[in-house]
Amino acid sequence: MTNGSSRVGSLGSLVVRSSSNGSLQQNQLGLGLGFISNKKGSKMFANKEKDNGFIWIFKFVPRKKVGMLLLSLASFAAMLWILYIAKGEINQTNPLPIKLSGDSPSVDERKDQEEITSATMNDQMRITLYDDKRVVSHAPPPPAYFTGYTLPPGNPCEDFRMPPPPADKKKTGPRPCPVCYLPVEDCIALMPTLPSYSPVLRNLTYIHDESFIKSEFGGSDFGGYPSLKQRYESYDIRESMAVHCGFVRGDRPGRNSGFDINDSDLLQMDQCNGVVVSSAIFGAYDLIQEPTNISETSKKSVCFFMFIDEETEKFMRTSGNLDDSKRIGLWKVVTIYNLPYTDPRRNGKVPKLLPHRLFPNARYSIWLDGKLKLVVDPYQILERFLWRENASFAISRHYKRFDVFLEAEANKVAAKYDNASIDFQIDFYKKEGLTHYSSAKLPIRSDVPEGCVVIREHNPISNLFTCLWFNEVDRFTSRDQISFSTVRDKIRSKTNWTVNMFWDCERRNFVLQGYHRDVLENWAPPPPVTGTTVVVNSQSAIIVEKPPKNSTESNVSNAKKTPSKRRRRDKRSSSRGHRKIAAGSRNAINRS
Repeated sequence: MTNGSSRVGSLGSLVVRSSSNGSLQQNQLGLGLGFISNKKGSKMFANKEKDNGFIWIFKFVPRKKVGMLLLSLASFAAMLWILYIAKGEINQTNPLPIKLSGDSPSVDERKDQEEITSATMNDQMRITLYDDKRVVSHAPPPPAYFTGYTLPPGNPCEDFRMPPPPADKKKTGPRPCPVCYLPVEDCIALMPTLPSYSPVLRNLTYIHDESFIKSEFGGSDFGGYPSLKQRYESYDIRESMAVHCGFVRGDRPGRNSGFDINDSDLLQMDQCNGVVVSSAIFGAYDLIQEPTNISETSKKSVCFFMFIDEETEKFMRTSGNLDDSKRIGLWKVVTIYNLPYTDPRRNGKVPKLLPHRLFPNARYSIWLDGKLKLVVDPYQILERFLWRENASFAISRHYKRFDVFLEAEANKVAAKYDNASIDFQIDFYKKEGLTHYSSAKLPIRSDVPEGCVVIREHNPISNLFTCLWFNEVDRFTSRDQISFSTVRDKIRSKTNWTVNMFWDCERRNFVLQGYHRDVLENWAPPPPVTGTTVVVNSQSAIIVEKPPKNSTESNVSNAKKTPSKRRRRDKRSSSRGHRKIAAGSRNAINRS
């Protein structure tokens, strides 16, 4: 009895000391003590009733063999359970030594316990860190990109096919053709929430260089002087790249960079985080064309910026078209100071090809030459030529010429640039492998764009394309139609990226092309035109041509001008003179 009491007392002290380890140990020890107490009570009962018990057991042995067997098995199982509980208590995860006495541990014992506890915690931390590293080492999920969409069945634009051109032999020049646009609300709903895929290239940075070490040939203080080696390396598409892309000087694009903009205007440009429509007029060469048929949503959410130089600003203020608000209709007019080039049209290449540098937070941009008037909502244009085609860059092909060599000859005939510079550029590209356009280049259908409209997304591969295109314009002639296909094909050879080149008649559908100011000033004002006008269908918000009476409205845009007989006669008589004026006036040799 003395040994039994000491054992129970020791176990009782263990319960008190282990209470901080959780209720599970208490329950387990309590269960073990319960088995010990029951066993002790049954032993006392057996000693007290020894004689009667044996007589009773032997009396019923023949009848209770099965019961005794079951009782023996139950007792054996209880003993195994007690042993298992005791073993579990000893092998707990807490490695502290179990002290069965009620005395408190000594200082050395406490120190040993703290060291063991610290070592155990460090091991657990190492295990946790290892698990974290193992999770981090797993390859991250592939990034999500916009992958395009298809129009739902039954949509009017799904099965739309462009009709054949008119059979009128007298009308052989360029003209608009029908284009099927979705309603503005549907276009906004289809606007991608994710960027388009940028093959190979992920990170694009731009070179800042104040040294101005001139290279073999070409370049400028604005665009830098990349060597031929740097030029070749810029076409080696990699995951991360740093390239020349204008604005090589200054604090940022537009500040002390040679294409300077007031800080208040830069702040507004930084706030454009969606769609930007931009244009430019330098040298007072054109008159501002105000956009029409723009939805209320676009008026609130799309940025419209018109860049002008100081000469154009002076002319506009003198003519009364510009006041201190510097707004003309939807256009926010921004004056550029310290222009980098003496050629007005070369200056125009900066906002045309580098909008991602001027509008660093914008997602999409539409560039229009100064003489063009926008007559379709920007969201409809983006949906039709980018999102529906799953493209990040779109430009119309030239309506007549598809071969770079023919384009170069046409530029020389029209005296768009000096012949020696054009020949030098073409010879340089020939040595790099430039060939005449042929069916072998299909599905590419043209090597010559009509570059007065550029529709694009500001993703890395599109930004690289326009940076390298601008570098070619900066190094060679400003005729960007000549360098376009070289840059496109070099990038295409390294990636699966290409440009969506749509028909020029489709471009003429959403912009109306006017004449330069000097031409208009020499013309008498034409009589008002009372024929077809472009309106917006209030039900479908699809651009339609206002039909004559007793006709059926169409859901397809076919905006075209119908000049009067007097205007056609004046145009015929002065067409030859117009070409001379456009080609020879205002130092046109240096214009692009």
